Amino acid sequence: MLWCPDWPVIAAGIVEGVPAHGPVAVLHAGRVLACSPAARADGVRRGLRKREAQGRCPRLVVVDHDAGRDTRAFEPVLAAVEQLAAGVEVVRPGVCAVAARGPARYFGSEEAAAELLVEHVAQACDVEAQVGIADGVFAATLAARAGRLIPPDRTTSFLAGLDVGALGRPALVDLLRRLGIRTLGDFAALPAGDVLARFGFDAALAHQLAAGRDAHPLAPRQPPPDLDVTQEFDEPVDRVDAAAFAARALAEQLHQRLAGHGLACTRLGIEARTVHGEELYRTWRHDGLLSAAGIADRVRWQLDGWLTTAGKRSVATSALVSLRLVPEGVVEHAGLQLGLWGEAGEERDRAHRALTRVQGLIGPEAVVLAELGGGRSAGGRVRLVPWGDERSSGESDQPCSGGGSGEPPWPGRLPPPAPATILPEPLPACVTTADGTPVGVTGRLAVTGEPALVTVGDGRPVEVWGWAGPWPVDERWWAPDEADRRVRFQLLLSDGQAFLMSLSGGRWVLEAVYD
Repeated sequence: MLWCPDWPVIAAGIVEGVPAHGPVAVLHAGRVLACSPAARADGVRRGLRKREAQGRCPRLVVVDHDAGRDTRAFEPVLAAVEQLAAGVEVVRPGVCAVAARGPARYFGSEEAAAELLVEHVAQACDVEAQVGIADGVFAATLAARAGRLIPPDRTTSFLAGLDVGALGRPALVDLLRRLGIRTLGDFAALPAGDVLARFGFDAALAHQLAAGRDAHPLAPRQPPPDLDVTQEFDEPVDRVDAAAFAARALAEQLHQRLAGHGLACTRLGIEARTVHGEELYRTWRHDGLLSAAGIADRVRWQLDGWLTTAGKRSVATSALVSLRLVPEGVVEHAGLQLGLWGEAGEERDRAHRALTRVQGLIGPEAVVLAELGGGRSAGGRVRLVPWGDERSSGESDQPCSGGGSGEPPWPGRLPPPAPATILPEPLPACVTTADGTPVGVTGRLAVTGEPALVTVGDGRPVEVWGWAGPWPVDERWWAPDEADRRVRFQLLLSDGQAFLMSLSGGRWVLEAVYD
């Protein structure tokens, strides 16, 4: 694996001229996706909100994330790697994989091949990279982040000492840590059958990763040659939008052809031929099964990388005259069989197909899911993630820091479970004792009276059955105009409702409601 650290920052510097040596942060969905070493030195970390990152580093340069820009800038790096090692597979912009055996034999050893790759990328593209070698894509990715070359048959021992956060599954990682399982070695030591029965299928796949087995549970096989799809352009195409329009129809055709044979694609080869006779080829790897929309997206990204100028010149020196899609790796796929009596998964699968279709029509950023991330307030923990993207607020493909993975600590955040309904605007409320005296909090965080009645807005008073708090919150103390000092309470009412309420400046407000 060849990994370029902080690639979104590097790509912004290559394409848009952003000074990557200064404090730079790339934002996605309002949070830091990647940042430069100078920004990390000032305390900026992945997952921070824009305002908090700028509060830590006032001179921070903020750039919006652009997947197309990352792909365009990465194409010259791939071309440089391919000059020394054949069969480059793109994992994601900034990360690519090659088989180690061929380069190691040609250049004399794995160490020599890795050193030559790093030096060649640095000289040809002026980009710093790290190489990791191990048995399997998952282990090699972690080895690349650590800059290590793992000897054969030592992958299991290398993985054993790593934190379970490296699995990239926040929910599973949180559960394992609460059970006292801290390392991949501890997780791999569990019986595989018990892991499947207790945690489910996805955890069983993660268990295989922790044990050092191949990252993909199904072994791709070489498909028959007649599965390839090709389109010849009547007029040479030199614009990305025109090529992407043709690519979407070609992706649908390939997906339908594979489905007709009961297959699904896991590695996609994209081949293009130009007016000058150039033959461009690139392989994209995917851990799951590529849908028609997934195939179309990768073809569009690759065409963007070939046809759009990145740095000095574009990779393709002339317009395209043909485009060919090759399913290099396929697995058996039974497809979708709907239940006769409306099985539980039917509605979920129907929603999945509908959202994927809408996303293909109006763009990947237009369909989002809400998930919980880091933060202290109920509303601050909610972040919107594009449908189909990795739903992980604590993991990073290009980590901002060299430390461990997992969600960063948030002192003072709400304990689980999270509220089910967060109000867009907090509602004014009143909390009193049994005799009608307003409840307050002293400077030593002592409650002035026992909460007995709660009135929200113009509603009627409701009796309090139980309460917890107060929990102080002191945020943005460095910006007096935006400082937020308050105390929070959880209250259980006699009508079965559970509220998250806060008191600030003598005013009570209702922030969220629990199920």
